[in-house]
Amino acid sequence: QVQLVDSGGGLVQAGGSLRLSCAASISIFSFNAMGWYRQAPGKQRDLVAAITSGGSRNYADSVKGRFIISRDNAKDTVYLQMNNLKPEDTAVYYCYGRRDPYDYWGQGTQVTVSS
Repeated sequence: QVQLVDSGGGLVQAGGSLRLSCAASISIFSFNAMGWYRQAPGKQRDLVAAITSGGSRNYADSVKGRFIISRDNAKDTVYLQMNNLKPEDTAVYYCYGRRDPYDYWGQGTQVTVSS
């Protein structure tokens, strides 16, 4: 059974940093792509960052230059380093993995940025 467990959220002041982790129950090489979405109250779930099995990275314009997605193949874990956080980054962050033809999701971790 494929499981993604995300963690690392919390409360931080504007300008601070957090690192989210997404641990997979199987080898992350078996995913076509992995990444992070976020959903703020009353809004849709949007892509934040993604990394393909080949190592290509993609970021939402709103986080470019501030967030970095990376992976540790030995730990089957994907990370999202979030720097210079802003109040508008406040949301529930969800890890996801695409393993054709299915999508898998973590349970979500809350990130709250105070001004």
